[in-house]
Amino acid sequence: MSTTAADPTGTGPSLGEPTEAPPAPPPTRPPLGRRALTGLSFTNIGAVYVWIVIIVVFSFWAPDTFPTWQTFQQVLNSNAVTGLVALSVVPPLAARVFDLSIAYTMSLTGVITAKVIISTDIGAGGAIALAMGTALVIGVINGIVVVTLRVDSFIATLATGSLIQAFITMFTDGTSITGVKLLREPFASIGQKSAGGFTIPVLYLLVVAVALWFVLEHTASGRRLYATGFNSDAARLQGVPTDRLRFLTLVASSAIAGCAGVVFASQIGSGSPEAGTPYLLSSYAAAFVGATQLRAGRFNSWGTVIAILLLGTGTVGLGLATSAQWAPSLFTGLVLIVALVVTGGRLGLRTRLTRRRPPRKEAA
Repeated sequence: MSTTAADPTGTGPSLGEPTEAPPAPPPTRPPLGRRALTGLSFTNIGAVYVWIVIIVVFSFWAPDTFPTWQTFQQVLNSNAVTGLVALSVVPPLAARVFDLSIAYTMSLTGVITAKVIISTDIGAGGAIALAMGTALVIGVINGIVVVTLRVDSFIATLATGSLIQAFITMFTDGTSITGVKLLREPFASIGQKSAGGFTIPVLYLLVVAVALWFVLEHTASGRRLYATGFNSDAARLQGVPTDRLRFLTLVASSAIAGCAGVVFASQIGSGSPEAGTPYLLSSYAAAFVGATQLRAGRFNSWGTVIAILLLGTGTVGLGLATSAQWAPSLFTGLVLIVALVVTGGRLGLRTRLTRRRPPRKEAA
């Protein structure tokens, strides 16, 4: 019964006792040079290289007006609201949900803010609170229709947007809401205040981008959101509250779009019933282009910001180089088609490779 029978030294395990396996070595990271090449590869940040090419092209096309610091400021200032609207669709798209009511939500919050400021004495703060409350209600309605009633998000939010547009028309009679109060402080400073040549909406864009980046990339909710988007059935079996996440993404989308509407109303000094309509195509174009950058196949905030810079540079460059009114819309549409093809191709290739990958043989 003594240990000396099996182990004369008394220091090792007895005969027949299981021995512990040696600890697995820690995973080795690729060399810094290889990681840098991967990060700078065309497949990772291809839009940046395309953006550089666009800058070079327009610098030769319009050498007197385009390659200036003022043009760079114009690109950022004129596309900050577009960036906000584009970021508003990132959370629902990450969960594979469409929200086509964002343009109408943006218009509604703008006209509500302008109407309340002009017609009442509750001030800019109360008007903005009422407008943002309305945006949240729209998000909740979208969530109920899409998640609870199981209506396809594309059709449901398109129908919701149509209802919102009808309400806007009844509310405004189809005319913009203007008044001297909209040009005064503090409301005017929300969208018109600037520092160093950049307007404050650029700061709003960066704040929202950082917030979305943190939530999507560094929280458990963000990982669950991506899991919901890639395979909702598998995520649900793992205990992920997919319905709740989809609901919250629609609420967040409406809230960000509502903020964009308030900022835009402050920028132009009026509430336009058609303010959000031009932003629908460009926002989805930026979101889909962004899904091909940095986190290929995933909708992400910084990829969307890169896409906004690319689209904004092209639009501003076309405006400086040519007077054709159809050119910016043509450019945006072509970029969206290319982004959809690239995104779909990557996802399809990844799926085919996964299916064809032979199973690993277990060591004997």
